[in-house]
Amino acid sequence: MNTRDEETRLRRRKKQPEEEVATELLPPHHEGAIQDSGSEKPTTVDEVDLLPHTYWLTRIVYLRFIAFIYFVAFLVAYHQNKQLIGDNGLLPLKLHMQHLAKTVGNDWWKRIQAAPTLLWLAQPWDEVNPWLDGLALSGLVTSGVVILLGAANVFIMLLLWLLYHSLVAVGQRWYGFGWESQLLETGLLGVWGVPLLSLAALPQATPSSPVLIWGLRWLIFRIMLGAGLIKVRGDQCWMDLTCMNYHYQTQPVPNPMAYYLHKTPEWVHMTETFGNHIIELILPFFTFLPRAFRMTCGIGQIAFQVILIISGNLSFLNWLTIVPSLAYFDDRSFSFFFSKETKRKVYRLQKLERESSPLVDEGLTRKCVNLILTLMIGYLSLPVVLNLLSSRQAMNTSFEPFRIVNTYGAFGSVTKERTEVIFEGTHSWDPDAANATWHEYEFKCKPGRLDRVPCLISPYHYRLDWLMWFAAFQRYEQNPWLIHLAGKFLINDQEASTLIAHNPFLGQDPPKFSLSDL
Repeated sequence: MNTRDEETRLRRRKKQPEEEVATELLPPHHEGAIQDSGSEKPTTVDEVDLLPHTYWLTRIVYLRFIAFIYFVAFLVAYHQNKQLIGDNGLLPLKLHMQHLAKTVGNDWWKRIQAAPTLLWLAQPWDEVNPWLDGLALSGLVTSGVVILLGAANVFIMLLLWLLYHSLVAVGQRWYGFGWESQLLETGLLGVWGVPLLSLAALPQATPSSPVLIWGLRWLIFRIMLGAGLIKVRGDQCWMDLTCMNYHYQTQPVPNPMAYYLHKTPEWVHMTETFGNHIIELILPFFTFLPRAFRMTCGIGQIAFQVILIISGNLSFLNWLTIVPSLAYFDDRSFSFFFSKETKRKVYRLQKLERESSPLVDEGLTRKCVNLILTLMIGYLSLPVVLNLLSSRQAMNTSFEPFRIVNTYGAFGSVTKERTEVIFEGTHSWDPDAANATWHEYEFKCKPGRLDRVPCLISPYHYRLDWLMWFAAFQRYEQNPWLIHLAGKFLINDQEASTLIAHNPFLGQDPPKFSLSDL
């Protein structure tokens, strides 16, 4: 045998095990497609039936979805933060940070506990607008990368959390709502469920962590149960099944569908209210039952959030609440949304997991980290659970400064009448004169003129419009930004005018008087 024949024989010997492994890693019904060319109907890879109870694809869906929510949140921040908390904002960041610094002193750990934000580095906060834009743009780029890749590592997910936490911690009234903490908690769970460095969508040595999957399930359990309990404890109309008679009309920012839903018969509203109790008070307990029950819970929760998205502009709250519900579904459930090549790779990983192969072993260090994280989440959940059990339940509350585990709730009480704050201005020197002409300032999404169709913006969010709803049933002393807004209207402030749809005095002399009325 010559040297060339010997080399050919060796190459074939090396290649043979790879072919055998490739065949072995496919399901049994695929062997005919590869080995038996005489079969009449060869089975294709499209028919790969992925196994249940693994979550490789679930992690990809989670990462893309949470990155999308981050992207929307940072987009809102980029468009509105300068006007709200910037150098000349309605609630200037400089004044807020100076107050915090005076309260806690120069101790850095106390400062971080008071406000976990990178904006401490901007001291003395004379020019914070570039910082606000930098944080928002960095978040937009980073979340955009995760959306495109369907993958992330620890440092990317931690960066997204840190950037957004830096805004929430100093956002004051504008960021004082439950979905901000919910986004931070949902996003932080991703840090524990991705590889340290790899940006592979299917990182072989890093299966989806139980901390991620069960952390998300524990989150959606608390969100829904908290929302259900705060309702039955907070307003009698939830027990009378009459709350939905009012909700569509009196919600913060109605959309076009809200009008038609409000006009439906009372029995429909009663059915909606009863269904709300089923979704929020009973289905969450399916979390701890076998796979079929969990999937039923997931379908119910996601369908419920879709209905809420259709019926109102509730920021990105309902989109965000879909994210933890994704953890009810495994690779077999999500396989329909992925290519045959991806399914083939996942099946290979599933087989390695089934054989307890060291190739998919996350290693002792990561297992220890997972154990520590589980204990930490359990410990931080204690006050949350006690709050759920308390008759004096508080909603949308954090019990530690980093918002790792929080309590949630929504619409514990439902307003029965809708009131609106209306801003008007006049050029008249005598505002009480009979011939004084008043012109209304129109907001982008807040209800105003009766002939204007309600807006449709979800998951985007206008923070000023949202707070105007609260201002309508509170005193102005509780909302000092209202006075600041009126003052800015009196000088035709260009920056503040970008927060509304129409300033009737822009491009001409500012008004002599500005009036807010209910």
